[in-house]
Amino acid sequence: MVKQKLNATPSIRRLPSYLHIIREAQKTGDRFISGTVIAQELNLEPIQVRKDLAITGIVGKPKKGYPIGDLVLAIEHFLGWDLSRDAVLVGAGNLGSALIGHQEFKVHGLHVVAAFDTDSAKVGRVVHGVPILPIESISKELSKTKARSAILTVPSTYAQSVADAIIAAGITVIWNFTNVRLKVADGIIVQNEDLSSGYALLCVMAQNREKHAQGAATAI
Repeated sequence: MVKQKLNATPSIRRLPSYLHIIREAQKTGDRFISGTVIAQELNLEPIQVRKDLAITGIVGKPKKGYPIGDLVLAIEHFLGWDLSRDAVLVGAGNLGSALIGHQEFKVHGLHVVAAFDTDSAKVGRVVHGVPILPIESISKELSKTKARSAILTVPSTYAQSVADAIIAAGITVIWNFTNVRLKVADGIIVQNEDLSSGYALLCVMAQNREKHAQGAATAI
């Protein structure tokens, strides 16, 4: 498996938030934006923002900041969002259907061209303009498209077997929304998005805040 252990991973994860702020500034007619302004919006240190932006190759101007138009292009190019990529989705349940309809994907060049499922009640339907097809037909359908990426949203019980099947069909990049760490061959890229882990972190932070509030109330 191609493991994405990039030193710049934290910076890459922050770039989309920067891009949102930069685009909002662009809407107001601003021509330049400073790293300090971006940092203030996200409660970060300005030096961190400048380091993050440096990986895109952009260079700011003293006392002016970064030219907004060039900065948008630099971030989008670094992230590969100025390219168009076709993908398929496997597992057209609630989460899968929601992801199909997520408009930001199209903005960033990701186009879901087909969805696959084993449920005969779902097969034949069209969700957000995307047809749901039987999983058995994935090899045939992939041959008709340039899609080599798959969004995996099947129940965890079936994650590995489905991953094996879609890789055999020609998929080389998997965006995995299950909580299973897939076992794949070298050359296959897997990005895991474990929603349970994110929710666990949110719960712990919420509990800590509640305990802090209760402690403050007791002290009063």
